[in-house]
Amino acid sequence: MSKVKTKWVCQNCGYETPKYLGKCPECNSWSSFVEEVAVIQTSSVRKDAVLKGVMNDTKPCLINEIVIDNTIRFSTGIEEFDRVLGGGLVEGSIVLLAGDPGIGKSTILLQTGKYICKNDRKALYVSAEESASQVKLRAKRLGVESDTLYIYSQTNFEAIKNQIDEIKPQVLIIDSIQAIYSDTVTSSPGSVSQIRECTNILMDIAKNKNITVVVIGHVTKEGNIAGPKVLEHMVDTVIYFEGDRYKSYRLLRCMKNRFGTTNEVGVFNMCDDGLHEISNPSELFLNERTSSNTPGSVIIATNEGTRPLLLEIQSLVGTTSYPAPRRVSNGIDYNRLLQILAVLEKRIGLNLSKQDVYVNVIGGIDVDEPAADLGVALAVATCARDVCVSPDTVIVGEIGLSGEVRAINNLEKRIKEAEKLGFKKMIVPASNKIDVQSFKNIKVIQVARLMDAITACVGK
Repeated sequence: MSKVKTKWVCQNCGYETPKYLGKCPECNSWSSFVEEVAVIQTSSVRKDAVLKGVMNDTKPCLINEIVIDNTIRFSTGIEEFDRVLGGGLVEGSIVLLAGDPGIGKSTILLQTGKYICKNDRKALYVSAEESASQVKLRAKRLGVESDTLYIYSQTNFEAIKNQIDEIKPQVLIIDSIQAIYSDTVTSSPGSVSQIRECTNILMDIAKNKNITVVVIGHVTKEGNIAGPKVLEHMVDTVIYFEGDRYKSYRLLRCMKNRFGTTNEVGVFNMCDDGLHEISNPSELFLNERTSSNTPGSVIIATNEGTRPLLLEIQSLVGTTSYPAPRRVSNGIDYNRLLQILAVLEKRIGLNLSKQDVYVNVIGGIDVDEPAADLGVALAVATCARDVCVSPDTVIVGEIGLSGEVRAINNLEKRIKEAEKLGFKKMIVPASNKIDVQSFKNIKVIQVARLMDAITACVGK
């Protein structure tokens, strides 16, 4: 027999308390507690569960005796998706895909289901937010047709589990986990208890039946995955789908991967007929760049994962009539910009105390790595002095507080990317020990100080 009592659960982090609290002591969020019914199993019920566990016939095995089949990982049919996953989906794994509304989560999984079913695999697409006819409308627009792709519009997890046992799919897609509920939990769909319980059952299905599960998750207004943090710990892979609402491109970024690296990023272009892969994203971000010289415009070579990416940074420096000049940065960390401006003033003698400084990364990409420091510094310096950097020049390097240009990683890949796109000159740190003579179609200039880089970029 079960005893019924209530508890208060924080919907942000999952913290539980027997009484209501205005502020969560775990995550410091306000007004996040919701009352839920807690079902406490009696000792007799727990004893039965323990006896069932004792009768389980599974046994431990030596790691040297475990044989890995080559077919344990299979392709999604989308190269950029496979790149982020580390080579494809792994059998028996759980993948969590999160992103803003309308970013394309359902679209990419519907396209993935189409390619997966081409290889004699069965996929079950559970739509908890749309009817089967609405999913069919999207599938028709995307050109998705398959005889082994099942669409099931359902929110009850027990009914979904019955269909899994009947269809026996190799791939299960849940859209979305926040809309699914289980009869064993009395709270409403989307609550911490429901998400935790449904994910636990999905994890059991994936591991015991060797079914690959892909789950779509909602995000909060802060950009975090909705639900308890334990959700991200339970799954094998966490992927964020990012993008600018004013741009058509999308970024697929891996935040956790038990079967591969988290350094890879996939780039897509959202079109009327679905998501298209972009094999060369540098051309995408540079296609609107004019060939004429413009003060304050430079090209940098950054890394998105292990892939080099060329981006344009623009700067605008103007006199202000206010006592405190403005510092505005888009795509560059604000504190990093202040540090670069301080180095320019102290080491170069560039007086910006009465100048407004605006820095923008074209395309809406956020550049986090320090290798963009030299490009930002040269964009500000050339705009302040109204001189131009040659449009066929690429700049890369980290700036120290003493004005030195520090070494960066993956420099050879960045140089080869710039050479492939037709750039003629590249300014790199001298502390990177590379053979500059090995690059035939691009002139590589090594600089040790910030002043040397300014002299090299404005020279012929």
